[in-house]
Amino acid sequence: MKHKIVMVDDEAKILRFVSANLRAQGYTVHTFADGRPMLEEYDALMPDLVLLDILMPEMDGFEVLEALRGFTDVPVIMLSACHDANDKITALDLGSDDYMTKPFTLEELYARIRAVLRRTARTAPLQSVSKTCKVQNLEIDYSKLRIFVDGKEANVTNTEYKLFALLSSNRGKVLTHEEILSQIWGPEYRNDIDYLRVAIARLRQKLRKANGENKIEYITTYPGVGYMIE
Repeated sequence: MKHKIVMVDDEAKILRFVSANLRAQGYTVHTFADGRPMLEEYDALMPDLVLLDILMPEMDGFEVLEALRGFTDVPVIMLSACHDANDKITALDLGSDDYMTKPFTLEELYARIRAVLRRTARTAPLQSVSKTCKVQNLEIDYSKLRIFVDGKEANVTNTEYKLFALLSSNRGKVLTHEEILSQIWGPEYRNDIDYLRVAIARLRQKLRKANGENKIEYITTYPGVGYMIE
């Protein structure tokens, strides 16, 4: 099945060049020069992934991303001509799945797209001796790919589920940053600590919200080393 990609960029040459090459790779591609019409047509398109430029004259990429995250967890790769580390953190905080700075090679773009689609897909769960795992009032169901807090499903993304599943299937063991990044994001991301820190923060925030009044922390941080579930 062909994956459907939506690309939003106000530079016409980049849109034509990248979309033509993605189509040559077998993807179905829809292009937009502005985020607003893309948001209006999103439900009709239902893409598998969005390539989203940050610097645009009408709605900037951050605004578009924030609007998207209001109703969908579709994978988003942010594209930027700016090499500001703060922009990368902002994009990840708002829920982007990856961040690329221009210029980039087509080979790198293809690899990032494959990695994000692989990581965010609802695929078979990580191997575990049991089908479920309980951590205090939380239960992770490896067969259903779901996390439940006090019997109610926690609203986590596919990447966040896989992150918690990896940690829970290794309870009592500290997993290093590099181990987690390599297994969840891919070997090429093993040194991109920002991705992991932001993902852990977002996962913790969602689990706190699911807990309501209960102030329970499931994930222990080992500064400079990694993370563990007791």
